[in-house]
Amino acid sequence: MNRSGNGPLFMNPDPDEARAFFRNKKVALTDKVMSVKEAVSRFVNDGDYLGSGGFGTNRIATAALHEIVRQKKCDVGFAGHTTTHDFQILAAGNRGGEKVLARVDAAYIVGLEARGLSPQARRIMQSGEVDVCEWTNYALACRLQAAAMGVSFLPVRSMFGTDTFEHSAAKEIDCPFTGQKVMAVPALSPDVSVIHVHESDCYGNCRIYGITMADLELARASKRVIVTAEKIVTTDAIRERPYDTVIPSFCVDAVCDVPFGSYPGNMPGEYFSDEDHLKVWMAVEADEAQYDAFLEKHIYGVSHFSEYLTRCGGEERIAILRAQELNVGDA
Repeated sequence: MNRSGNGPLFMNPDPDEARAFFRNKKVALTDKVMSVKEAVSRFVNDGDYLGSGGFGTNRIATAALHEIVRQKKCDVGFAGHTTTHDFQILAAGNRGGEKVLARVDAAYIVGLEARGLSPQARRIMQSGEVDVCEWTNYALACRLQAAAMGVSFLPVRSMFGTDTFEHSAAKEIDCPFTGQKVMAVPALSPDVSVIHVHESDCYGNCRIYGITMADLELARASKRVIVTAEKIVTTDAIRERPYDTVIPSFCVDAVCDVPFGSYPGNMPGEYFSDEDHLKVWMAVEADEAQYDAFLEKHIYGVSHFSEYLTRCGGEERIAILRAQELNVGDA
């Protein structure tokens, strides 16, 4: 007898439902440059299911995530695929009666790798206020791949013999070719995703230098995509090296010019993660009064991301982090 996981399935894996949406999505080359505030206001709705690009603290769309919390978007679903500080930011929105996060497909959340566990993320996940379904990082990536391919599921050889399977929404099936057992993981098509890139033109043709993780699949699987970019370049520059374009314009709905937009995360080839700031963030979460004051200063009390950067040391701090990333000087 084939088994099924007992976890909830938050998103409909039917590819025809996604196709119905994409059929009406405009793909013409139109200028999509706008502020992060406008992009989040226009393309992130209460109740949406959200995807976040990057890996760990590498190349995360910090500015967009701050804005989602600042605008107090509520009842959001989330794909917790290789998420560390991005999950920590969204968890900050579940305080004082507010509830940004409502349901989570969890693979890697709460932990910030060697930095430790986020007290606030632990609080909300252990409280039961967030519905959860468990997956591995690989399984979540395959779910995005299935959606990008336009199929309802993909077979994987993962999660067998684990409690993760029991708490997932995967289904064991028989391979029609070999008769062997495989795990069917359902397609995942987020309502909206935020992805930080190295370069984009005004249309949303994007370049990423370094690891891309599942971001190429995420961009193709998502119904709406907000891109934040270290630099906006001309379309002529994009066309000079078309093979460097990894996310095409037709996937993208908004392009936001956000230099240092992954801070305090790492941006490969640009700046290292601000370990001191991440350490402070983690420490203040342990004391709720200090934590509320910290969030007021760094998220709710600023109008845009550049103010946050200024409060964290501005260009001088970025220069130090850039030297660390490039391994130059005394950094």
